[in-house]
Amino acid sequence: MYKNKAGDGGNNICGQKIREIREKLPEKTSQRKLADMLQRAGLDIDKNAVQRIESGKRFVTDIEFKVIAEVLGVSYQELLDD
Repeated sequence: MYKNKAGDGGNNICGQKIREIREKLPEKTSQRKLADMLQRAGLDIDKNAVQRIESGKRFVTDIEFKVIAEVLGVSYQELLDD
């Protein structure tokens, strides 16, 4: 059966982990600062998009997923782990 929602009904399975990693970064990193970091890496993402990703209300494309992992300095698998 095809699945297009996370187990909790969200639109992605990495949003909560992105929030956890962002909040644990050594330098305090707000959603706006993460959006700025992602923009410098080439993604057209704003603070509202980061908020929607972290809350599971927005899908994450494979390209965005790759850049988010790189910017946060983690592996793809770490973003997918519970």
